[in-house]
Amino acid sequence: MKSTAILLFIILLIQACSSTKYIPDYQSIVKKVRIDSVDAKFEEQAYNYVQKDIRPASKLSINVPLYNLFNTRDGRYKTNDIKPFGSPPAILDSTLVEISRTQIQKFLKSKGYRQADVNASIKVANKKAEIVFTAKPGPAYMVQNISDSIPNANIRNLYESNKAKISHLHKGMQYDEDSLTYEREQIYRIMKENGYFYFLRPYVTFDVFGAEPSSKTNKIDLNLNVADPENGSHKQFNIGYTHMIIAPNPEGFPDSVRYKLSKDTLNGIIFTDFSKRYRRNPIVRYDFLKQGELYDIRNENLTYDRLYELNVFKNVKIDYFRRDSTSNKINTVIQLIPQKVMSNRVEGEVPFNGGTVGFTIGNTYTNNNIFRGAERFELQVKGGLQSRIGNGAKVFSDIYQRDFSISASISVPRLMIPFYNPVLGGNGMPHTTFASSYIYALQKDVSVRRIFINSITYDWFETKSKLHSFTPLNFEYRFGNLDPNVDSATIVNNIYYSTLLNRKDLTLGMKYTYTLNADKLNQYRTFVYLRAGMDIAGNLLQGISKLTGAKNDPANDDPAKIFGLPFNQYMRPEVDIRWYKHLGGDRQFIARLNTGVAYAYGNSVLNGIPFEKQFFAGGSNGIRAWQARTLGPGNYNREVISSEAFRKAFFGLDQLGTMRLETNFEYRFTVARNFFGATLKGAAFVDAGNIWNIRKSESISAQVPALDELTIFKLNKFIKQIAIGTGVGLRYDVQYFVFRFDVGLKLKDPQFIGSEQWVIGKFLSGARDFKNAYNLTHAPDTYRFLQYNFGIGMPF
Repeated sequence: MKSTAILLFIILLIQACSSTKYIPDYQSIVKKVRIDSVDAKFEEQAYNYVQKDIRPASKLSINVPLYNLFNTRDGRYKTNDIKPFGSPPAILDSTLVEISRTQIQKFLKSKGYRQADVNASIKVANKKAEIVFTAKPGPAYMVQNISDSIPNANIRNLYESNKAKISHLHKGMQYDEDSLTYEREQIYRIMKENGYFYFLRPYVTFDVFGAEPSSKTNKIDLNLNVADPENGSHKQFNIGYTHMIIAPNPEGFPDSVRYKLSKDTLNGIIFTDFSKRYRRNPIVRYDFLKQGELYDIRNENLTYDRLYELNVFKNVKIDYFRRDSTSNKINTVIQLIPQKVMSNRVEGEVPFNGGTVGFTIGNTYTNNNIFRGAERFELQVKGGLQSRIGNGAKVFSDIYQRDFSISASISVPRLMIPFYNPVLGGNGMPHTTFASSYIYALQKDVSVRRIFINSITYDWFETKSKLHSFTPLNFEYRFGNLDPNVDSATIVNNIYYSTLLNRKDLTLGMKYTYTLNADKLNQYRTFVYLRAGMDIAGNLLQGISKLTGAKNDPANDDPAKIFGLPFNQYMRPEVDIRWYKHLGGDRQFIARLNTGVAYAYGNSVLNGIPFEKQFFAGGSNGIRAWQARTLGPGNYNREVISSEAFRKAFFGLDQLGTMRLETNFEYRFTVARNFFGATLKGAAFVDAGNIWNIRKSESISAQVPALDELTIFKLNKFIKQIAIGTGVGLRYDVQYFVFRFDVGLKLKDPQFIGSEQWVIGKFLSGARDFKNAYNLTHAPDTYRFLQYNFGIGMPF
């Protein structure tokens, strides 16, 4: 694999340097484009007017090398059977150069340089071309006076009252046509938000005086016009009644239904459901076009958004009509076409690593309208297993891990709070979710764990970018059993894991999560994303226990109990913060910091954090050079487990900690826009971090004091305990799904000591001997420098 990667890199490097050999002698490849004598603040915008086909690729881009690799034959570029890999080089075209020159000149004139003149020159040497656009911008024209002509007094008052908030125009500014367009758009928006239903953008115009290039002064006067229609003045309209109609099926409305419309009006809404699938109130709740209110386009858009977010209609159409031409009322017709209510999805994955293979398969049944009120019911059944392979053993002959889970949830599109009916939905669809699940996990010859989880969660939007999620009730019942045949020496050597896996307890707590800018994750822009949450449990039960007067001593293994079981008491804050930087086009850089701490106290001061609440590192969404749950904590090395028999008994068991700190840096770009009907994107990344324990009692083996020093977080050992990996990946974007494949390479592995941590040196030289030596002290674990990750969706 290593030699293949190096060979591919060399091929791409050679291809990158040799594009000119594939073109005829009369052609040239554009290697550089410059724009001279343009104000620095307009340079990037001016460059965007250079035609894409003559823009050279970035020096770091692999698009042209990939294109050359797959689309050349007999020393020439192919003219047919073009493979959708990469992008062709920029071939010089004088026609495109002239178009670009003209567009740049028009752009400069629109920015106030009314006398601008742009020339283009081309330099060619060895079939490589450089294009230089040289501008003579002339003086910048400034706005001297601003006046307006608005004959309608109501519109004038409306404009004047909003002018300070919406206008970009002011005396002394540099003339800019974009500012005029913005002003027109803002006036149109204000009009449509204040009842002027029939107002159109062409009613707003500007008179520009003194803008001619021949003008003796560089001063411009502007006059804003908001004209009335020819047949009178602009009028404001109120909403009359609303007729909400649901089609009989996903095929739409047949002509015959118009004669069967309901005539019963309630709160200004006539509701007709030809499908007979929906209750009235859950649907009409999200009609924000209320009878008697002034027409407001924001309410129209809000109605569209919420009705679509109910996820039961595939098409929403809003029309208006007037009973007569003299009325100032417009009546609303909302036509809804239902979508398929039920769906079934089968998913699976094949996790594998050196010495193991397995699979996970799941089936999810969804009903989006189970109680005829757009309630979403979801039932998921999931199972999987993991098996050891090697030494001639057949696949799945040595299964060491089995997992099974079943979960059900009902999500209602409103907040169901006793004795309170909040009116929400202005910024996003609120939900109340009732969920229940059962998890079964078997570790062969070690343990069986059973977990029951029940919760109620409220989700609502403060703004479009601020989401709150609050779980006031989260009840978990955990029942673990060690296998009675587990060797006592194995338990002693892994006392911490043994205690975790043998726990029988319950949790009653609450969770809160705040998310900022999740709505921007699929946009190419610069922003900060934040997801911060707190999981806290046990305080209520601790209070109840104290009220009962029960005497307990959790520090001496005598915790308080409810229904005969000890309850967990802990807090678990976690933060995920990212900086998304747009680099132009489809290029993006992301820096991410993910951290969290799980702290047990009170009734759990001795028993610590439950197994499922601890942190892990590695995997396709974390430090991708490590398989999930195989990194850390700290400098932990499985070599400390004294014999291969003990290591085999606990093979595949998660490596966990009560603190996590990891950071990721990722550069994203587009490889091919049309790759078998979808977009193929690429990524290069560097990941770093680890997990730790924060108290000695949480150590993987509390009976090995030296191990405490390896796994406990200490600031003076922080650098020595950081894992670093790098890699590249591909993302196949089919619009609704992104299929992801990443290859991670270990650079620094904290399980080793000193300079031995920089395992990249072993990868480049002596990898086989290094692996063999590692296997002698870690078998059945094997060492892998490369980790492959398959997934659906972006890693973060």
